[in-house]
Amino acid sequence: MSAQIPEQTGTAEVPVCPRHPGVVSYVRCQRCGRPACAQCQRPAAVGIQCVDCVREAQARVPSTRTVFGGRARHGRPVVTLTIIGICVAVYLLVAVFGGSLQQHLVFAPGVGDVQPYRFLTSAFLHGGVLHLALNMYALWIVGSVVEPALGRWRYAALYLLSALGGSVAVLLLASPDNSSWFTAVVGASGAVFGLFAAIFLVLRRLGRDATQILVLIALNFGLGFVVAGISWQAHLGGAVVGAVLAASYVYAPQERRTLVSGLATAGMLAVLVVLTMLKYALA
Repeated sequence: MSAQIPEQTGTAEVPVCPRHPGVVSYVRCQRCGRPACAQCQRPAAVGIQCVDCVREAQARVPSTRTVFGGRARHGRPVVTLTIIGICVAVYLLVAVFGGSLQQHLVFAPGVGDVQPYRFLTSAFLHGGVLHLALNMYALWIVGSVVEPALGRWRYAALYLLSALGGSVAVLLLASPDNSSWFTAVVGASGAVFGLFAAIFLVLRRLGRDATQILVLIALNFGLGFVVAGISWQAHLGGAVVGAVLAASYVYAPQERRTLVSGLATAGMLAVLVVLTMLKYALA
C-alpha cells in the first residue's frame, strides 16, 4: 500500500527589504526581525540592526544638555561656520558686482526708516579683506566656545540681536543735524562685541577667570576712539545687547530656562524696535 504525497502548490516567500521592496535580503534585523538590505543595515554590538530600529533607539536616548541648557553636540560649531560662510560669500559678491550691491545693503541712520532691512544686512558686509579677516577670526575663536555652551538657537539669537543692537545704537547716537545721520556703517563688529560680552558672562558663571576677556573687550572698544573709521557706537550697542541676553541665558533658573530665554529674546527685539521707532519719530 502506497501513501500519497501532497503536491506543493506554492513557493516559499522571498524576503525583501521593507524600505526597498525590490531588493532581496536574507539578513534580518536583530531587533525587529525584518529583512534589511545592505543599504539599510547598521552594525550593532550583536549582529545587524535596520536603520529604522537604530533611529528609534537613538530617539529614546535622553538628550544631554550643557550647564546653560544647550543641547550638547559633538563636532563643528554649525551656526558659527554658517555666519562666516555668509560673510565671505557676501564679500565675494560685492567684489564681483561692485559697490552697487553694497550700497543697497549698508546701514546709515538716514535710510533705515525706509529700508529697515539694512539694520541687519550691514552686519554681513565688510570694508576690506583685513576687516573681514579680523572679524571672522574673532567670531571663530569666541563662537567656538559660546555656541556649544548656549546651544544653537540661543547663540544665533544672541548674535543676530547683537548685530541689530549695534545698528540701533548708531541710530540713537546720531543726529539728523550732522553728517553722522548719513554715514554708512558696515561690519560684524557689533555682533562680535555681543559675543565678547557673552563669553565673559559664561566664564564668570562657570567660576573661571575672565580677566583676559575683559581686557580684550576694553582694548577693542578703545580702538574705536583712537582709530578713524571704527564705529564705537556699534561696538557699544552690540556689547550691551549681548550682555543682557547672555545674562538672561546663563543665570536663568534651570526649571524655567527655556521660558526665560524665550521671553528675554522676544523682549530685547521689542525694545530695539520701540527705540528705533521713537528715534525716527523724534528726529
